[in-house]
Amino acid sequence: MNRPHSLVQVFNRYLQKGGEEASVERIHDHAALRHPVTRCFFDSATWTGPGAPGRLRQAARFFYNAGSARLFEEAVRRSSAEAALFHNIYPVGSPSLYRSALRQGLPVIQYLHNYRPFSVGGSLFYDGSVHTAPLSGDYAGEVAAGAWQGRARSLLCALMLKLLHRSGWLESVKAWVCISQFMADRLAQHGCVPAGRLHVLRHSWDAMPSPPPPEDRGHYLFLGRLIPEKGLPMLIQAWQELRRQLGANTPQLHIAGEGPLESLVRQAAADSPCIRHLGLLSGRTKAEALQGCRALVAPSVWWEPLGLMVYEAYDHGKPVLAARSGGLGETVLQDETGLLHEPGDVEGLVRDVLALESMTAEQRQAMGGRGRDWLLREASAALWQDRFDAILEQALMEHRRPS
Repeated sequence: MNRPHSLVQVFNRYLQKGGEEASVERIHDHAALRHPVTRCFFDSATWTGPGAPGRLRQAARFFYNAGSARLFEEAVRRSSAEAALFHNIYPVGSPSLYRSALRQGLPVIQYLHNYRPFSVGGSLFYDGSVHTAPLSGDYAGEVAAGAWQGRARSLLCALMLKLLHRSGWLESVKAWVCISQFMADRLAQHGCVPAGRLHVLRHSWDAMPSPPPPEDRGHYLFLGRLIPEKGLPMLIQAWQELRRQLGANTPQLHIAGEGPLESLVRQAAADSPCIRHLGLLSGRTKAEALQGCRALVAPSVWWEPLGLMVYEAYDHGKPVLAARSGGLGETVLQDETGLLHEPGDVEGLVRDVLALESMTAEQRQAMGGRGRDWLLREASAALWQDRFDAILEQALMEHRRPS
């Protein structure tokens, strides 16, 4: 084992806590078992409500926030950091943190939970489909679609990204960590970053010591943000088709989450006795929904970077019906831990539901059990720590290499 290295972990919290923030916390906890880790966190909420900077000041600080850079430098001095671990830095952190790291001679390990800083919206998804133009620096489509909080802010973000990529400040990043091989392959294909600095490290997971007793109430569960990227319109269409084919024998679809498409989900639930909207679930109610479902459904139509909902399903010993989209194609093993359909393929998802319905309870349980075996084998804290340490050592070597 290599010696410990002092790290500063940098993260700009979102207005709403989501899966990325939970991953950031888990990364901290697992890294801190081997290395001293100091947090340097920013909060988007400080730019809302009374006391928030005005719009013009926010626009200026979006690219360069000197106050954030000072806080970062203080954290580095206080901890004698040898490297910085960056996650999301927008909007309060700002690219000033890259410049600060470069000036301090501090190597940065940039964790990529989505496609920013190569995409205005971070998802490459707009106008109903995935677009690769942003990976080549063309943000016009994202701006026109208002991919990030409307057109005005999308334009501001596009200008910021253009300036950032021309500034040379990203030279401070010695390791770009993708959370799936799919993600790394796409960034390499479009020349977004030097190939030698691209790494793949899937998230770890603190699995339950043992799954709850097997329980199958017959319903299928969608768990996530209610946004177009997650494939909700086609999911509802699939259940309408199942209803047409199976009538009263159609299995229930439970949709858990909140977001812009909540009205669509509510209307679908009002129109169909087979669809139920659960709202936002967390804690015990979320665990109970997972424990009671027959399978998790993940019909994402964007390039899902990884999809931690699959981990959650596996932790409960449940199979997954997923789109072969981004990292989902790496975590869901066809006919082993679940079934895969092509993104947006309503008929394909219908076939998968019917296939799972035709299985015996023992076959479905065995499929979920293999998912849990995968989780314990591929997402353990120890495995993540070993792989993270290797990336850290390589980043430090890259930093020491003469330019």
